[in-house]
Amino acid sequence: MTARRPEHFRENTDLRDRTEETDIATQALVESVIIRFAGDSGDGIQTTGALFTQDSAVTGHDIATLPDFPAEIRAPAGTIPGVSSFQLNFSSRDIHTPGDRPDVLVAMNPAALRAHIADLIPGGRVIINEDAFDASALRKAGLAADPREDGTLANYSVHALPVTSLTLKAVAEVGLGKKNGERCKNMFTLGVVCWLYDRDTGVIESLIDRKYAQSSPAVAEANKMALRAGYAYADTVRLSAHRYHVGKASLPPGRYRRITGNSAAALGFVAASELSGRPLVFASYPITPASDILHELAKLRHYGVKAGQCEDEIAAMGAAIGAAYGGALGLTATSGPGICLKSEAIGLAVMVELPVVIVDVQRGGPSTGLPTKTEQADLLQAMFGRHGECPMPIVAPASPADCFDMAIEAFRIAVRYMCPVFFLSDGYLANGSEPWRIPDADDLEAISPSWSGVPDSGDPGSFQPYARDPVTLARPWVVPGTPGLEHRIGGLEKQDGSGDVCYEPENHARMVDLRASKIERIAADIPDLVTHGPERGDLLVLGWGSTYGAIRTAVERVRTRGGSVASAHLRHLNPFPANLGEVLDRYEQILIPELNSGQLKLLLRARFLRDIQGLNKIQGQPFRTWEIERRIEAMLGWSTQPDDAPAGGGDVPESRPAATGTGS
Repeated sequence: MTARRPEHFRENTDLRDRTEETDIATQALVESVIIRFAGDSGDGIQTTGALFTQDSAVTGHDIATLPDFPAEIRAPAGTIPGVSSFQLNFSSRDIHTPGDRPDVLVAMNPAALRAHIADLIPGGRVIINEDAFDASALRKAGLAADPREDGTLANYSVHALPVTSLTLKAVAEVGLGKKNGERCKNMFTLGVVCWLYDRDTGVIESLIDRKYAQSSPAVAEANKMALRAGYAYADTVRLSAHRYHVGKASLPPGRYRRITGNSAAALGFVAASELSGRPLVFASYPITPASDILHELAKLRHYGVKAGQCEDEIAAMGAAIGAAYGGALGLTATSGPGICLKSEAIGLAVMVELPVVIVDVQRGGPSTGLPTKTEQADLLQAMFGRHGECPMPIVAPASPADCFDMAIEAFRIAVRYMCPVFFLSDGYLANGSEPWRIPDADDLEAISPSWSGVPDSGDPGSFQPYARDPVTLARPWVVPGTPGLEHRIGGLEKQDGSGDVCYEPENHARMVDLRASKIERIAADIPDLVTHGPERGDLLVLGWGSTYGAIRTAVERVRTRGGSVASAHLRHLNPFPANLGEVLDRYEQILIPELNSGQLKLLLRARFLRDIQGLNKIQGQPFRTWEIERRIEAMLGWSTQPDDAPAGGGDVPESRPAATGTGS
């Protein structure tokens, strides 16, 4: 995905456009920069990253982000478990990931420095708040010595700034007091970064006003003052011998906005409601990292969305089924623990054959596990996690922006085939962001059932609520109370056609087969799997979900060095694309990187009887490009990575473990 500055920000950036040609001559031009902000969870790190990301998108860069924050609402301040971080990759070229290793680390305290310094590239830039480096802070971070003095930072370009004290001076006239004034220090560092990377502060100031001006004018003014002060300080002391300029990406025309995966999903579900002409009813129980979908949908009531917080996960699933029974689009969202609680009611949705979408924003488990960290470990639960023969379609977006398209696709399948559908996202997609090209509404296809089921004869008495469309095997979707089309549904087995309760063995076998065959027929109604790279070759790297960016980047890097390797990505996981087996047969070896212990690998080995290899990572973090790149090289028989590996993420930090391979 790539970005073009939105029209409503152009008034803030016209001056930059007019002066850009003269300014660039004095700047060091770079293709891309990876920057990581880190500090306490109360330091506003996520806000800082989000603001700089938005400014990067407006400037015309391609962007990819990786927010990372503690599981505790307020982890112990100054400790490693309390560190929050936000990584942004902004570039003048097309990118697919937030990058492996940052070029710049902004560390607000010793714990943030200790947690992230090993990831910084050799010779990278460190910006630290030296006011935070007192004896108490060093002790909380588990440091025996001051890293500014013990040689820890010897191989980096270090800028130690009195951020806290300068921030308090900058905002003193607003009268916020010391505690609230210190909260603006993240804006001071953001001002420093804006100067370093040739940005004015106009866009960020407008975003601050949008966020705070009406509710807290003093807070808005203080944040803007701190932002300007950081910029002015960096300019006055000439923080660096060079300022750096990243050019605009070469982009197709269109309107773009920065979007997170959860926001994109919410907009996609509303779009599905508009495309189907049916109201959207969203029922959920809050759970990390899915809660933002509830927050986003609650803001869209003017589109007829009914968003409600239920008393528990079971009630939320029941409410979604009830909404679908009443003729609305039923939707619920949760994470892995919530899917466990919903499983019985999901089986009911399969039995009654109603269009409900179940969103699973996966996180580390089992149990409470790693609530704010990412994982792909719910695939088998989505595939088999219900009693009885209970098949369901499964779709999985590949990027934050793709969550919009796959949200529409989930409801298209649910309505056309009259069945519940799983939408498998994860924490990395949900919280990460990238530019999203806003589609033309006229280009989106309408969503409708495959047939009405109303008898051609016009005789209401001949209506069969479980009769089947001959192509899709879908049953009709009839709103209760429709004159002459009264019917009943429930969890007991249905008689074929009439829907009456039926315990006959042969009927049960027939109905189980019909429900399974209906899901299998979806394969003829989804796109074929597309490969990137040679159509035949030594190796295919196949992924699903959020592994897309790292896989695509790693494969492209290896291919530029002569490797016979291609990539492909599954967005439909049940059923698989019809041509999947044929694609697998075109390559000598298959590698599947997954953020689990090998769940897709297990399914494909059983289905296609291929000796598929796995690269598996279960650390609560997404893949880094080099992890996949190194495994590709090993499978191609390359003994070492060439010396010209891409900087800023191509080389392996020796202090960090690589993902483990679980081959045969």
